[in-house]
Amino acid sequence: MGKYIISCCSTVDLTEEQLKSRDIKHVCFHFSIDGKEYFDDLGKSVPFDVFYKAMANGAETKTSQVNVDEFTRFFAQYLEKGYDIIHVAISSGISGTFNSATIARNELLEKYPDRKLYIVDSLAASGGQGMFVDKLADLRDAGLTIDELYDWTRAHKLELHHWFFSTDLTFFVKGGRITKASGWFGTILKICPLLNVDKNGKLVPREKIRTKAKVIKAIAEKMELFARDGLEYNDKCIITHSGCYEDARAVADIIEAKFKHLKCPVIINSIGTTIGSHTGPGTVALFFWGKKRED
Repeated sequence: MGKYIISCCSTVDLTEEQLKSRDIKHVCFHFSIDGKEYFDDLGKSVPFDVFYKAMANGAETKTSQVNVDEFTRFFAQYLEKGYDIIHVAISSGISGTFNSATIARNELLEKYPDRKLYIVDSLAASGGQGMFVDKLADLRDAGLTIDELYDWTRAHKLELHHWFFSTDLTFFVKGGRITKASGWFGTILKICPLLNVDKNGKLVPREKIRTKAKVIKAIAEKMELFARDGLEYNDKCIITHSGCYEDARAVADIIEAKFKHLKCPVIINSIGTTIGSHTGPGTVALFFWGKKRED
């Protein structure tokens, strides 16, 4: 079997330790706080609690994706050593990163014609993208070749489910996802929007649920409805959150009580600075394997 590496964008919202333990490489997005720029380096430059506190206090945050030159340098360091690469990009429905990585790939294969460099549009983000690369590491370790692994990604990527809710509508208004009037009424009525990622990899509002307690119950019910084998689900589950660990833990407690055959306890991570710049604090996201996403 030819030697190859699995790589991804920093938007997988896994910790550096989790990535290293699975031998998964990553390339960093960029973000800024009030004009000061940083690498999205998994919380090292700006700890997540500091980041979300700054947002809550009114700091302006912006993000920028990995550009073609950065991808070229990132991939070349492994190609030069004789490695093939399968890179998992954040959903093309959210970012143009897949296109940038593909341009870099096409240029590099002219220089390294004997190497393989696959770019996967994960149609996923945050912990969903993280679960995706974690599964690829399992399959790699089980002996799949890079070609077999790439074929697997195309057949199974829509089986990853993403469900999100937010208890703070401030950044939904700021990002233009809802109007100021809707945000005002939603806040007064304690509306918590429930969203998911559709088959095109885009974030879509699905329900408006009143009160945090009800939306926590509702998001767990989505896993019961869509998870592979229902309550017999026996794979991993990841929850990510933006500065609201207690809410994430409340969802995890319900999941662990309902799903007795989980591969391991629910993994709870922070939403990173790239995605968190758009969600703001107060968001919880649930990820699991299930039925093929179809609208």
